[in-house]
Amino acid sequence: MPRDPDHAAAESPLAELADLILNVGRLVRARTPEGSEVVPLTETERQVMRIVDLYPGTAPSEIARRARLQRTNVSTALRTLESKGMVARVPSTGRGVAVRATELAAANLRGLRSAWARELTDVLGDDLDTVRQCTELLQRLEQRLTTDDGHLAGR
Repeated sequence: MPRDPDHAAAESPLAELADLILNVGRLVRARTPEGSEVVPLTETERQVMRIVDLYPGTAPSEIARRARLQRTNVSTALRTLESKGMVARVPSTGRGVAVRATELAAANLRGLRSAWARELTDVLGDDLDTVRQCTELLQRLEQRLTTDDGHLAGR
């Protein structure tokens, strides 16, 4: 009896990788310390900040496209991020606007990354070669998913 292609895809190593990425991200985020040293962000705000960090000076419409978010949700998130002091909108060519992270955002990210590094060191120890390989793979995935239409097939 032939296998159902949807069933085979659901059991593929790529599907398992995607599931693990989502779950590990959630678990790391749940262990992130809260308090005065970290500015709390919503999920949408985190997505917007990631795109702003990856592509400084990006227009709001480009942030929406790269993050696969509705333009109205990005506009709302940008207003909130501005009020938190995390981003600044600066004039761009024509009537355009470019979004840049502020020093507060950079300090916030440094604090988060430091906390995440401590958490992962406790779990992974010093297996840095494997960590680097995994990081390179995830960076390639992120790059492709934020520049392409999200389709990796045939590449």
